[in-house]
Amino acid sequence: MHRRHFLTLVPLSLAACAVAPGALALAPNSTLIVTRHADRDGEDLSATGRQRARDLVQAVEGFDIAAIYSPGIQRNLDTAAPLSAARGLPVERRPQEAPTAALVREGAGRTVIWIGNKGNIATIWEDLRLSGPAPLDYGDLFILRSDAAGAVTVERRRYGPE
Repeated sequence: MHRRHFLTLVPLSLAACAVAPGALALAPNSTLIVTRHADRDGEDLSATGRQRARDLVQAVEGFDIAAIYSPGIQRNLDTAAPLSAARGLPVERRPQEAPTAALVREGAGRTVIWIGNKGNIATIWEDLRLSGPAPLDYGDLFILRSDAAGAVTVERRRYGPE
């Protein structure tokens, strides 16, 4: 049995969520789930990574995911594959450089997941001006929710083998 760790919901202050005109922000009533590809050995997923990819399916149970996004890197696609199969959704490839604008636009009013890499996840965090550390460790799962007024909360979870 795998332990899942649920961390507290961290509301971001309105001041922290205030963005300059033209800056990127989640659309109201949107959810963006962000995770890094699973553990790797070289360029491919390790045995632990393959298990973590399978565990992702249960970690997002209960979310009505409308789209799965990932760069076209094999380890990211392999991480997304079990979720794609379980949900009957294709993995939609997006460029790994500067994905935030597309995720915000395409995820408006929906729940979407980004299975990324350290660099592009850090960029998403900066672009959305989110406080706290970005989900850069294997098994980090962050759920960004924007309510009807556009206020964003971040829920931090862990999944998969420890």
